[in-house]
Amino acid sequence: MSSTLIAGPSTQVADTKSPDVIPPVAVIDTPLSKSISLLRPGLILGLLALRFNSLVTDPVPALQLALPAVALIQTVYAIICLPVAGSQSAKVVRKPRPGEKKKVDTNGPNTISTAILALLLSAISTPAVYVLFVLFGAPFLDHVQHTLLCSAHLSLLALFPIFYSRGVKGETLIAVAGASAPLDETFGGLVGAGVGAWLGAVPIPLDWDREWQKWPVTIVVGMFAGSLLCSAVSGTLLFGKRLSTTERSTSN
Repeated sequence: MSSTLIAGPSTQVADTKSPDVIPPVAVIDTPLSKSISLLRPGLILGLLALRFNSLVTDPVPALQLALPAVALIQTVYAIICLPVAGSQSAKVVRKPRPGEKKKVDTNGPNTISTAILALLLSAISTPAVYVLFVLFGAPFLDHVQHTLLCSAHLSLLALFPIFYSRGVKGETLIAVAGASAPLDETFGGLVGAGVGAWLGAVPIPLDWDREWQKWPVTIVVGMFAGSLLCSAVSGTLLFGKRLSTTERSTSN
């Protein structure tokens, strides 16, 4: 097979002859999937607004209480809205006769087990995200719990959808890490979370003497808003476009 079919708002067909081609991940084209995809940002931002005062007053318990809710929302979103990693490899057992229904290989990936695995990978990735926060200026020895919980939320927002829908294939993760993967809701969420967290750090050193300037309040707000906004835009207006292009000559 020389092409991969992706279900989504508009059916995308990507040539996969070259191993360098990474197709975008489209939201499953059903009314329920589209509704959940549109509802998710409102739910998460509503949760953030509801807990904002608690986040400012005492960030650690606020982030701890919000973590299971964010994990649940992200899991439901992934299972209902995103194609599970490897689902595009489902094969028709044989060519059906006229009037006969197609028989599809049922040994494909399971959504529940893949979601659990993606959650585990997100948890495993949290220490690495923590190190990145420290490298970008987060307190090294102080506020360890604050930074660790912030890292866990970023893993759920940015990495969990990637693991669920793209899997852990080396070339795919390299394309994502190198910003050469096409934009879609999953990759856009990762980019938005990173940019939002970076911009969220801007108010912290300013001499405004505001309570909400303490670590990591603005970081959390920035990464949540950036992830959800960029995910929505990347899944619609910028779907399939690339932040960087690396053209490689291929020879047959």
